[in-house]
Amino acid sequence: MKTNYEEKFNNSIKNTLFNNLSKDEQDFIKEKSFELRFSHQEIKQIIDMARDLEMWDEKSIIDIFPEHTQKKVVFARLKKAYDEIRTKPNSYKEFKLKNIPQEQKFNFKTQNKDGFGLGLCPVASEKTRCCNLLTLDAVESCGFDCSYCSIQSFYNQNTITFDSGFADKLKNLNLDKNKTYHIGTGQASDSLMFGNREGVLEALFEFARENPNVILEFKTKSDNIKYLLENDVPKNILCTWSLNTPTIIKNEEHLSASLEKRLNSARKIADKGVKVGFHFHPIVEYENYLDEYKKVYEKVLDMFDASEVALVSFGTLTFIKPVIKQLRSREFRSKITQMPFVDASGKSSYPDNIKEEMFKHAYESFKPWHNKGVFFYLCMEEHHMWMKTFGFQYSTNNDFERGMLSSYCKKLGLDFLI
Repeated sequence: MKTNYEEKFNNSIKNTLFNNLSKDEQDFIKEKSFELRFSHQEIKQIIDMARDLEMWDEKSIIDIFPEHTQKKVVFARLKKAYDEIRTKPNSYKEFKLKNIPQEQKFNFKTQNKDGFGLGLCPVASEKTRCCNLLTLDAVESCGFDCSYCSIQSFYNQNTITFDSGFADKLKNLNLDKNKTYHIGTGQASDSLMFGNREGVLEALFEFARENPNVILEFKTKSDNIKYLLENDVPKNILCTWSLNTPTIIKNEEHLSASLEKRLNSARKIADKGVKVGFHFHPIVEYENYLDEYKKVYEKVLDMFDASEVALVSFGTLTFIKPVIKQLRSREFRSKITQMPFVDASGKSSYPDNIKEEMFKHAYESFKPWHNKGVFFYLCMEEHHMWMKTFGFQYSTNNDFERGMLSSYCKKLGLDFLI
């Protein structure tokens, strides 16, 4: 017959990742819970700590568990030991990857989908300064496996879905001809990694030609630029690359193109006369990260002229609870959630002092491009962070949008229609 506490313990581990822990950790947590009579919430937190430590490739929950007979003291010391590991600057020097795919394996599916997938950026909010980007789900799900990406929380990561009616829906899209639009295709998938499969890029090129008041942005971490090199690219198309340090690309942006391949692809596209842009998002804090990012910034400055570049954006890690839960459930290793979490408009992110350090360093590194027609901005950051980074801030999201569109239109040689 089960004791009252045994029943309580079994109820506490329901809907947790207890069964994902090693047998030794399961037995240890159960033993200590019975011994100290941990509460329901304490048991759940201990399980999450154990999963995090394994994912981060750090000491196990057994290694950091304090010796004491009082429950409150034990839990407080355990939480302190865990927080010290979580908040220290990450080091990838001894980090060992685990269960990371070595090649892209996924199924392609084409179906006639309801709706069109054109809407506001999914992270748009009045709590953060947002550019009011419209997003177009040309493809659903991504073949890359970036550990921090939220796409895996919304789509089946192993199935890439195309809309068989995509081209017709684009043609029938009713837009105001007297207004400038900024539409991005890189939110639900990578914009270029699948090339022109199912005629997606062909349809988007035609859409851009028919709608010169639309600035169409292709955002990518790939080097698949074959279709763009072989075809005339409408001048209202922007090609932007998400960049990171080799350390983050190797350990957290799995299956994506290397930094060198991304930059070389951008160089080829710029050589064709297409305006390019660069997103440093997420900037991740780890040992010597500022020095490594500085080298990337210098490469960009060396390889491109300000006249070729429409934008440079900065951003960092922000997590919603479902994404953190998804990461904990995966049988892999990542240090991406090993960071000091604070509330950031309902999400979890770095404290302001770390953000200020990374963003100011990034912006100052691009000083040769200041006042050269390159539009610099922060993505998904609270209003006050603009003042700390750039020395000014937009009053509203609409002001931010107008500033961005005006700059893009000038760079692309387009009329800005308010």
